[in-house]
Amino acid sequence: MNFAGIDHLELYVSRLEEAAEVFCSGFGFRVTGRAGPETGQQGRSSLLLKLGRIRLVLTQPLVATDEAADYVAVHGDGIKDVAFRTQDAAAAFHDAVRRGATPVNEPRVYEGPHGRLVRATVASPVGDVVHSFIERDAPEGDFWPGRFQPVVAAASERDLLVSVDHLALCLIPGTLQETVDAYRRLFGLEQSHEENVETRYGGMNSKVVQEVSGGGVCFALMEPMTGKRPGQIDHFLSNHRGAGVQHIAFLTEDILESVRVLRERQMPLLDSPSGYYEALPARVGELAEDVEQLRAGNVLVDREGDGYLLQVFTRSVHDRRTLFFEIIQRKAARGFGAANIRALYQSVEQEMMRKERLANAG
Repeated sequence: MNFAGIDHLELYVSRLEEAAEVFCSGFGFRVTGRAGPETGQQGRSSLLLKLGRIRLVLTQPLVATDEAADYVAVHGDGIKDVAFRTQDAAAAFHDAVRRGATPVNEPRVYEGPHGRLVRATVASPVGDVVHSFIERDAPEGDFWPGRFQPVVAAASERDLLVSVDHLALCLIPGTLQETVDAYRRLFGLEQSHEENVETRYGGMNSKVVQEVSGGGVCFALMEPMTGKRPGQIDHFLSNHRGAGVQHIAFLTEDILESVRVLRERQMPLLDSPSGYYEALPARVGELAEDVEQLRAGNVLVDREGDGYLLQVFTRSVHDRRTLFFEIIQRKAARGFGAANIRALYQSVEQEMMRKERLANAG
């Protein structure tokens, strides 16, 4: 299959306006569409948020019989749909089903004065996450003709974030390889990276699957190591009550400016592992950025060939402390940085221990 990247992500949430405020005030997203009973969408209310090329749909159930209500009751706020952009949604759907995918919604055409949309959905190999196939004849036209009403949003001088770089998903122990195999078989993705991280407190195995054509669909899949003390992946699986999306990585063109703005907007960031920056120059070599600025911003760095990548992670602001976010800048680097995978794991472990200390002190 050939995808043209992530069309949008849909999150099921318990409190719509509150969830939208996190994205709008924290990251600078703008509300550009609205759907609900008044627009023909029964049983739920949704907002469309946009920033750069990123589109997020936030959906709150209005009745107990809506499937979003079941999702939120089990998982809390979380990502339900990772939708792929494709040139032929019906063909992608039937191809995936032929390969063994479970159909959720058959292809359906939606037409309006500003564009035509074809949409179909299959189950993903991960928990209750689904993948929709989205075909648009006017990419900048109506988001969902006949369902969403456009909302005129004030233009910003500069978008902080550009696009969805990748998503990280936590898996049930022992299911990593079968999930990799399923993404290869059902969607034509290929494994590109593998990393195993072990600390004195826990560990994880991770593999990355993505489009070989570089179309923009990329998943970091992680499972906890067995026989270890419960760690961050176990924490997610317990609080989320199953496998699912742990974090969304947003691409930026200026991570130091992004960190400055995020802090200005009071978005909490994860601390970097202790001692991380003392060894940084020897490990990654010369950088365009000042190491002290990176330290001040808790920005992680990893070298990849002639390039490097820079990453920073937010703390979770969701009730169950499951979903969080990554900001990543790539400088001629397409990988994930083995050292940064370990550093992220250690950072989240530090955050878990910090919360444990606060809870015990209280």
